[in-house]
Amino acid sequence: MSQEIIQPSTAKTTPLKPGYNPSLGPIQLPASYQNAVVSKGKTIYDQSLSRRTPEVNIASLSFLFAGIVQYVQSQSKSIQDIEARLNALGYGVGTKFLELVTLRDGKNAKRETRIVGVLQFIQMQVWKTLFGKPADELQKASDSENQYMIFDNVPLISQFICVPKEFGKLNVGAFTAGIIEGVLDAAHFQANVGAHTVDDDGSPLKTVFLIDFDHAVIERENIRFGK
Repeated sequence: MSQEIIQPSTAKTTPLKPGYNPSLGPIQLPASYQNAVVSKGKTIYDQSLSRRTPEVNIASLSFLFAGIVQYVQSQSKSIQDIEARLNALGYGVGTKFLELVTLRDGKNAKRETRIVGVLQFIQMQVWKTLFGKPADELQKASDSENQYMIFDNVPLISQFICVPKEFGKLNVGAFTAGIIEGVLDAAHFQANVGAHTVDDDGSPLKTVFLIDFDHAVIERENIRFGK
């Protein structure tokens, strides 16, 4: 049986890529080449940004988030470091989420100008879009002017992670806290957000997201709307 060996061509070829050649002018790819390199199958980039139907099932989300936590743990030296890294990852999601919601709402998009308004937006629209339900409760801290709390009795992503006892009070809800912080910063309500487990026998995963607004945000609110 003969075996065919494909020999490399010795002819000089010009890379087929668009651009501008000073001696030739603009370079365009041949139609045949363009058709060859374009994938026939649809990708996520072909989908409309206006589509609101959830597309990620629970199994896929649990697998992905468990992998994220495992990777972050391998790169961290302490519980605080794990939570800080999860927060940073969530932050990027939050900033892009506000941009996406604004795009989808179009002319009906509303810019929140008050603290309570933007927090209600997070409690209702952000939670419902990301987790399929609104957050359970929104409260203002009684002993601090610049602190608010959002409660989730059964955080969706926390259901996928079993935290060993040696990790103490690690709360993977730090990822969600980062999302909240990203949304607030993108909306010009600068704040630090942390996730803390609430002691509740009926809801062992219950988490409070403590939102600590910058004093400049509080001062702006007082000046514009009064106390």
